[in-house]
Amino acid sequence: MDYELLAKQVKLLVFDVDGVLTGGELLVGAEGEVIKTFHTQDGLGIAAAHRAGLKTAIITGRTSEMVKRRGEELAIGDIYQGTRDKVNALSLLIEKHGLKNQEVAYVGDDLNDLAVMEMVGLACAVANAVFEVKEIAHYIARSRGGHGAVREIIEMVLKAQGKWQAVVAGYRRQEGHNTEQ
Repeated sequence: MDYELLAKQVKLLVFDVDGVLTGGELLVGAEGEVIKTFHTQDGLGIAAAHRAGLKTAIITGRTSEMVKRRGEELAIGDIYQGTRDKVNALSLLIEKHGLKNQEVAYVGDDLNDLAVMEMVGLACAVANAVFEVKEIAHYIARSRGGHGAVREIIEMVLKAQGKWQAVVAGYRRQEGHNTEQ
């Protein structure tokens, strides 16, 4: 099925973190702290999704104060960290928001995302995702995880829904004056 038709139904965007919102590299400091880097265009894309009325969530297997902080900065509605059962977390999100599976998009990159991707209406992969993830994805971003792939996917969804030009026009007028990325 055409990914644009699937994108038209999306009301909730769910992201993995390592390899999707980040490049997948983990920098470990001398005290054991883990440092992650996030792309500002992905952040502005998430803000654009919110402006267009979409909900966002994170489901990740790791637990990180940096993810919590970044999620709060971007007003991501639901953050599930330390999640070994991503299917259960997604089921809770769907129930919480009163959605159908086909109204959810998930962006993943690795084997632990496969079961969740098979549940949603729009399964997306980043350019550097493993073969098995790309094989079941409805849409594969041209960008790598942590390098604008999330932004690209959000733009695709908003364009499919006919909302992108209104979002851009809002930024031209600085509506809400919130340009946090």
